[in-house]
Amino acid sequence: MKRVLFLLGHLNDRDIEWMINNGHKETVKTGEMLITRGEAIDNLFIVLSGHLSIRDGITNIHEIASIGAGEVLGEMSFLEARPPSVSVTASEDCEVFVVSKKHIEDRMKKDLQFRSNFYFGLALFLSNRLRKTTDQLGFGAPEETDLIDTNILDGVARAGARFSEILKKFSEV
Repeated sequence: MKRVLFLLGHLNDRDIEWMINNGHKETVKTGEMLITRGEAIDNLFIVLSGHLSIRDGITNIHEIASIGAGEVLGEMSFLEARPPSVSVTASEDCEVFVVSKKHIEDRMKKDLQFRSNFYFGLALFLSNRLRKTTDQLGFGAPEETDLIDTNILDGVARAGARFSEILKKFSEV
């Protein structure tokens, strides 16, 4: 499941257009670090293609997780003023969509509906990630691994189309 769908599914078309117009695509080459443990980040990232490795940022020996297209990074540092607790490195060439935290915060000050929808989408995203982590640790209910609350299915369907729109725009660049 592409978790970005939880976020994009709760934004309206005007908000998606704003994100597309206020973000940009960056290439992260194999071995490059996108996020470094302990160093503040000023952006929210959506992985468009490729795979990244999440590691502890201290020894970097053990991979904590591998993520790919449709994942969101930087969301925890977006919500709180603490630097990242892990490092993220490209395990292959990647394309990421980058939106400045400052741009998002400025938009939130002007548009309370955007703010509400954005935070609700992030909450659903983080809830889904926590459930998956709980399952991976062996404490979840395996039969519920990929279940989605029927109250958010419409938003997820819309989000799939929106994520495709973002991918299409950046394939033309």
